[in-house]
Amino acid sequence: MKEKIHPNYNDAVIHCACGTVFKTRSTHKDMRIGICSKCHPFFTGTQKYVDTAGRVERFQKRYAKAK
Repeated sequence: MKEKIHPNYNDAVIHCACGTVFKTRSTHKDMRIGICSKCHPFFTGTQKYVDTAGRVERFQKRYAKAK
């Protein structure tokens, strides 16, 4: 392997929007994320809308008229 071309790995602290904080190693020191494994619907088994700019409401309104 060549020297001085690989990034430095540091201890990183990751903060989720739900309040979960965990430590890992990464090239970035601190990260803020929107969804983690504790609050993601796939892992929790609960349905949760992650809505961006009202997309879910527009979808529901559009297809409610079709019924």
